Amino acid sequence: MKRNISVLLLLTTLIFSTLSLNSCSTREETVSCFPNVPINVVLNLNLPAYYNLQNVNGWIYVNQQDSGTRGLIVVRTTNGFKIYDRNAPHICPDNTTTLEVKDNIKVICPKDGAEWILITGEPTKIAQIAPKTYRYNYDAATGTLSIFD
Repeated sequence: MKRNISVLLLLTTLIFSTLSLNSCSTREETVSCFPNVPINVVLNLNLPAYYNLQNVNGWIYVNQQDSGTRGLIVVRTTNGFKIYDRNAPHICPDNTTTLEVKDNIKVICPKDGAEWILITGEPTKIAQIAPKTYRYNYDAATGTLSIFD
């Protein structure tokens, strides 16, 4: 009997601990209708097409296979890179919600004029959340930037 109560208490504690950890560590990055597709892109930054990524604040659009439904914006930062999805994170996708870089300093949504700082992704106008970002691995020795979800 005593053993059953101990096991029950332990299980209850584990369940509530797991729920508490999950609820505190997750955040809605995008609206619920945001497309969820795998991202798997490898760029050789030594190639001329990616020359803009050699310098801080340089950026490019990536529209190749496995780069999402609308492509990516890749930005060189002082600490590495930022990789943004080109789908607007705050509204459901349509023909006018593909994010664009404007004046080499901000990202805009053509549909509603929402803006973000290019180098950080911080929202500055209309939207309250940053563009969806992806993880990456950069091998400086080979100049290879691998982007993944």
